Amino acid sequence: MRIMSRAFRDACFFTGPAATTDETGDVVLMKKNVLIIGAGGVAQVVAHKCAQNNDVLGDIHIASRTKAKCDAIIESIMEKKALKQEGVLQAHQLDALDIPATVGLIKETGVEIVINVGTAFLNMSVLEACLETGAAYIDTAIHEEPDKICETPPWYANYEWKRKDRCAEKGVTAILGAGFDPGVVNAYARLAKDDYVDDITDIDIVDINAGSHGKYFATNFDPEINFREFTGVVYAWQNNEWTTNKMFEIGHEFDLPVVGKQKAYMSGHDEIHSLAKNMGSPNVRFWMGFGDHYINVFTVLKSLGLLSEQPVKLADGQEVVPLKVVKAVLPDPSSLAPGYTGNTCIGDFVKGTKDGKPAEVFIYNVSDHKEAYNEVGSQGISYTAGVPPVAAAMLVATGEWDVKTMANVEELPPKPFLHILNQIGLPTRIRDENGDRALDFSK
Repeated sequence: MRIMSRAFRDACFFTGPAATTDETGDVVLMKKNVLIIGAGGVAQVVAHKCAQNNDVLGDIHIASRTKAKCDAIIESIMEKKALKQEGVLQAHQLDALDIPATVGLIKETGVEIVINVGTAFLNMSVLEACLETGAAYIDTAIHEEPDKICETPPWYANYEWKRKDRCAEKGVTAILGAGFDPGVVNAYARLAKDDYVDDITDIDIVDINAGSHGKYFATNFDPEINFREFTGVVYAWQNNEWTTNKMFEIGHEFDLPVVGKQKAYMSGHDEIHSLAKNMGSPNVRFWMGFGDHYINVFTVLKSLGLLSEQPVKLADGQEVVPLKVVKAVLPDPSSLAPGYTGNTCIGDFVKGTKDGKPAEVFIYNVSDHKEAYNEVGSQGISYTAGVPPVAAAMLVATGEWDVKTMANVEELPPKPFLHILNQIGLPTRIRDENGDRALDFSK
């Protein structure tokens, strides 16, 4: 579907590329036109938010192996009248593992920014296509290989960081892990270091979903990816070295705003691996909230071997991957949105010293599942994951994050990012010795 009037098309071509000015007053051409790869719940949020900000981002293209899913997202955008101004909104069929096909689509559409919210198995293929075309690359999760789980840390060094020099050589901007966690929590850590804690000793990222989807059992993201996070080794950065634990081995109760006291468990997660390298903190941990029911079902599935990514042979000789079977019988995460209630609370506890005295801050966001559904048709977990890459894309478009190399979010100025998020749906709050309050980055 292409949504663009002849008059608007002519006007766009007449006026030429959009521009902004840098700090010296020089005119800088903006990167415009976005390709969204993926058509799940997170992609739905990304597409809606791109539409709401298409005065900055320009044409919007959505691509997936199943074009009908892209068409459905476009229909949702039109139903909700999400386009800020008249513009291009088009769906495409694409197997993003096919690098030449992805290169061809980037060239055909003229996009300059690619937001990859497909499966994490696609990351390196899409990044290669961006390296070939010069398009900026943004993703929300670390690359994974289908047959490998929890590789040797730091995980980013296994795939992404090996391509950093090529990004710099070609002047290609690649923003890694620009979802919420990883992503916003990385910016929270950097903000804490810049403004609130001089010498950081501990970064504890806490992700709590205090919502209910009403299903017997489900995962909030692709089960094939979600379960892999919890079936392997739990890596944490403690005392300046990598430590290992089993999943659900170490738990802690956190008292959080809005959602109250919640039990969370130390888990392996993407952001630990870049924060350990870039933040200078001897301790970086990630904690994920789980209810007893989830843990019980998960334990049974794992104990039976149903979460294995390795193929098994059936009695009739057919080979199946147990994890793919489980994925097939569980609810599609995007189907959970209409009945989801409750809140999420995700943030960073950062400890250390400030002016020689002990200091601790909790920088966080609270989101509402029902409000997310009413706005974009997705549940709150997808909302928190999908809004940030759009903010990152806007900063690439305006030049503030168009760094011409590869970067994790904590390596970039956090305040412009958090300022946009304040404006487009994910406000930042802080709790410290001065109380609990909203943070304003407009000045």
